[in-house]
Amino acid sequence: MNEQGKKEPIKFRKRAPKHEPELEYERFDTNIEKGLSTEQIDLRITQGLVNVTNDESSMTTKKIICSNVFTYFNLIFFILAIVLLYEGSYNNLTFLIVVFVNTVIGIIQELKSKRTLDKLKLVSAPETIVIRNGKQEHIPSDQLVLDDIVIFDAGNQICADAIVCSGELTVNESLVTGESDEIRKRPGDVLLSGSFVVSGRASARLDKVGNESFAARLSNDAKKIKKKQQPGMMKSLTSLIQIIGVIIIPFAVLMFWNQHIIIGLSEKVSVENTAASVIGMIPEGLYLLTSVALVASTIRLAKKNTLVHDMKCIETLARVDMLCVDKTGTITEPQMNVAEIIPLPNDSLEEWETQIVDFVYSMNADNETMKALKTYWSDATPNHRAVRIKGFSSATKYSAADFGADNAYILGAPEMILRESTANLQNMIAQHSSQGERVLLFASYAYEKNGEDDIFNGGVLGKMVTPLALITLSNAIRPQAKETFAYFENQGVSIKVISGDNPMTAAIAAQKAGIAGADRYIDVSTLKSKEEIAHAALKYTVFGRVTPDQKRLLIRSMKKSGHTVAMTGDGVNDVLALKDADCSIAMASGSEAAANVSDLVLLDSDFSGMPHVVAEGRRVINNIERSASLFLVKNIFSFILSLISLISVSLYPLKPAQISLVSALMIGIPSFFLALEPNEEMVHGKFLRNVLYRALPAALTAVILVVWSLLFAETFQIKTELASTVSFFLYAFAAYLMLYRVCKPMNTWHGILFALMGSAFILAVTFIPEWFQIAKLDYNSALILSPLLLLTLPIENALQRLFIQMTIWKQRLIHACKRKRPSKSDKKA
Repeated sequence: MNEQGKKEPIKFRKRAPKHEPELEYERFDTNIEKGLSTEQIDLRITQGLVNVTNDESSMTTKKIICSNVFTYFNLIFFILAIVLLYEGSYNNLTFLIVVFVNTVIGIIQELKSKRTLDKLKLVSAPETIVIRNGKQEHIPSDQLVLDDIVIFDAGNQICADAIVCSGELTVNESLVTGESDEIRKRPGDVLLSGSFVVSGRASARLDKVGNESFAARLSNDAKKIKKKQQPGMMKSLTSLIQIIGVIIIPFAVLMFWNQHIIIGLSEKVSVENTAASVIGMIPEGLYLLTSVALVASTIRLAKKNTLVHDMKCIETLARVDMLCVDKTGTITEPQMNVAEIIPLPNDSLEEWETQIVDFVYSMNADNETMKALKTYWSDATPNHRAVRIKGFSSATKYSAADFGADNAYILGAPEMILRESTANLQNMIAQHSSQGERVLLFASYAYEKNGEDDIFNGGVLGKMVTPLALITLSNAIRPQAKETFAYFENQGVSIKVISGDNPMTAAIAAQKAGIAGADRYIDVSTLKSKEEIAHAALKYTVFGRVTPDQKRLLIRSMKKSGHTVAMTGDGVNDVLALKDADCSIAMASGSEAAANVSDLVLLDSDFSGMPHVVAEGRRVINNIERSASLFLVKNIFSFILSLISLISVSLYPLKPAQISLVSALMIGIPSFFLALEPNEEMVHGKFLRNVLYRALPAALTAVILVVWSLLFAETFQIKTELASTVSFFLYAFAAYLMLYRVCKPMNTWHGILFALMGSAFILAVTFIPEWFQIAKLDYNSALILSPLLLLTLPIENALQRLFIQMTIWKQRLIHACKRKRPSKSDKKA
């Protein structure tokens, strides 16, 4: 109140950039029936009070170009080019062609990906029901403004902080607070952005929007504390490039000092030798190739109606060996149909059908079961409306309605409503469950208002339940389900069915879909501890009567046992588990909350597209591992050879143009094509270890042969330019043999690629040898080269076998250490 006793208008304080004063705006007391007017909306847009957050997932065109052009290694290449130009060594600038092509390809692919994903994001952008100018509208959530009146339903994710004006909701705030309890929200209560609606329907006024909302501030604070962790492959590559970036500058300085000051070579030759060693150590196309492959994969998935929210999931997909699915919407069609209404003994259907119709018409159609019931009784006319309702919750497995005058009814899973009192109905329930039908119990419920058993006010379901009828529902198995699950079985991916349904119902559906081990099922509601759930996670295939928290525990247990777990889901009951899975896949036709937290969204909601998604992940990782080994052969060879040159105070034998020729024909061009071809093999082991295991034998072979040739050249007093040429041919041949290994199995396409690269190399050294500083070999130098070329394959094979044997020895040693390690019981004794 002010001094005159008048009520001051409520104001909204908007945070301003640093060193600028905070701005205050007057709030609107929005009418929940009419909403904001056009003038008020325009004012809010002018004030910048729109529900738009800083989206760093989509880069601008300018950022894409800058991120590809202005890189650390491009700076080094630019400096080397200037120095070589200054020295007049024009033919050694060949590496700039590779750098230019790499940069252009990277920019083109990323721009293409941006356009494709931006189109998909428009199609899949979350929408919200808003009341404006007295009418309901569906608009994108990022077009909402402060003080808008919005309507939230079950399955919606709260898009901005809001205050409930009318109606009631049950929300889950675990995604923003970590607390997984379902919380009832009544008029006047605050809804936090990022939480999701479990049940109910309510109107709410937006209280904080955009970057001022709780979820946005939480996200910004998290970014300040810790950047999002990169997946294994990208993390390994980033670490590798950072290490190379640190050591390359002192190496370059030492190399020039060694060649020019110690050995006494001319400034031009010293610069050329230094440039050659530096260029050889830079994996100029490796990181780019990886990024391009991931981007290309994102585009291919987009063309198959799959939206990638997080690119790291593509690598995770390649390593998935366990896939968790729901019954409804994955194994079966999402739409359900009422199969039968069964009045319980001594009752007739007519006696209770009126109450069932009243119940159904009092509830919101916020799940597939209720939609099916409303469709079945679409021609019926209700007589009464409920005065209190409790929407369906995956945690309790029932919904309820109170019509006053001691007329309350409950509908849901018989086991959850009657608990231990289901014995009388067990045979009937089992009969229908064995046919794959979902069985619901409709019962009357007596409770004390505001008492402990008042389920409409947060109480616990009591025992005063009287069964009245059973309702059975069915939904058809998806046509491609058998084929899809057969693919995963052939690929070594285990399937787990996690459902809120009766375990027998879920198991029958799984058997019809051809899922292996579907006869191993369990009612998870009977498991009382985390340890029991962890034990069951690996023992059983089908899990029934699972609550959202139990779904999450099952996923965590599977991950803890060493599996890479992917999960598909479409409902709010899947959100917690989707968040915890290594890779989460949502159906676009499902809840908004599930789609928002998932790594991938199947826009056509067709699970039969999953084999393409998994195959895409395997294609990318397998091919990048294979191509990366080509790059590391050059890097390891150049690093070791430079180190030997520094320690022995000897001439670095290769020239920049020679390194560039091998990089282009034996590494860059073939790796680009190999990285984009189909490859569905299961991915095993760690990325960097796999790549080093492949690259080291070839790199060490090249080092051994080149050092050997230099020793012979010094002994027989071979000219420097001839020794350099011999070294070049030995390195090129070792790299070509590595290309042969990478091309295996040698199909027609691989054979053509291998032959073309070899032919191009022969043409280059035959017709323009001067450009690559290749001297014509005399008798003595040819005599050194010939036997060493013949030794290349035997040496590489010997090193390959040595590495295999070392791996075996390592595994035996680890196994022996584990056997000798005393058990916990031994320690206690």
